[in-house]
Amino acid sequence: MQPTQVNPDPSSTGLDPKVAALLCYLVGFITGIIFLAIEKQSRFVKFHAMQSTAVFVVLVAINLIFGVIPIIGLLVSFILTPLTFILWIALMLLALQGKLFKLPYIGDWAEQQIGKF
Repeated sequence: MQPTQVNPDPSSTGLDPKVAALLCYLVGFITGIIFLAIEKQSRFVKFHAMQSTAVFVVLVAINLIFGVIPIIGLLVSFILTPLTFILWIALMLLALQGKLFKLPYIGDWAEQQIGKF
C-alpha cells in the first residue's frame, strides 16, 4: 500500500500538523489518546492519533495473549518486538513527511472512526 501525500489542515494544538502527527506515535497509544482528546480541527492529526491508538492496542493485546504461552509466547515476542520497532519508526517518519499511510484493516477503521471525534 502506497502512502498518500497530503496537504494537512492546520492543527488546533498550534503545532505543525506533521509534527503533531509524529507525536501521536511517539509514546504509542498514550500520545494517540492525548491527541484524540485535544485535536479539534485537523483530520490528518486525528487519523494518525486513531491509527496509533489502534495499532498499539492490537500489538499490546497480541503480546499479552501470546505472553502466557511459554515457548510460543517467547517466539512471538522475539519476532514481534523488532517488527514493532520498525513499524513505529516508519509510521513516525511517514507522518512527519505529511504522508497518509493506512495500515491494512486498522487504517480503514481509523479513517471511519475519526468522524466521530
